[in-house]
Amino acid sequence: MRENRRIKVGVLAGVSTLAFSVLTGAPALADGPADGLQEVEMPAGARIVEGLAPGAGGDVPSLEDEADAPVMSMAAAKAAPAANTCLGTTASYGAKGCFQHNGDIVWAGDTHKDGMSAAVGVYTDYGRAPEVCINRFGVNTWATCEKDYRETGNVRLRVLRYDGDTGKFYQPESWSGWIPVDGKY
Repeated sequence: MRENRRIKVGVLAGVSTLAFSVLTGAPALADGPADGLQEVEMPAGARIVEGLAPGAGGDVPSLEDEADAPVMSMAAAKAAPAANTCLGTTASYGAKGCFQHNGDIVWAGDTHKDGMSAAVGVYTDYGRAPEVCINRFGVNTWATCEKDYRETGNVRLRVLRYDGDTGKFYQPESWSGWIPVDGKY
């Protein structure tokens, strides 16, 4: 009898936790921004870098939603990623980002016409100050920021929106997992 009561309490706690996570996670999963913009603080010392237009004739990542892309790209990356493979593709409302290990290029894509810019923050696992690549070229465009990261290190991407008029960052945001700078998982 006591065991049945524990099971019921455990199930109830699990359902409550799941319901709470769905409610609090909903703005990031919505098709549009949450009512009213929620400002996001960047770490002290984060450097903002204006992205450049990608070179003509180069391979450009897709801005389209790719439901199966993470599974497929992860399998391809484990095999042997091509030099121009964009790893760690991460997206949230209005922005998409990824990391190209050959050349240490951060890609920032703007996916919605809303007057804001796409922003991709880059964090390392070895203590380098974070940097944010901003795409000010408008909707359906990519911007690139070339960096020189330690080959033995990993980077993590944080994709969000940026208001150039105020210099502030806004949710929804999304984080990638850790991506090896050398491209070898």
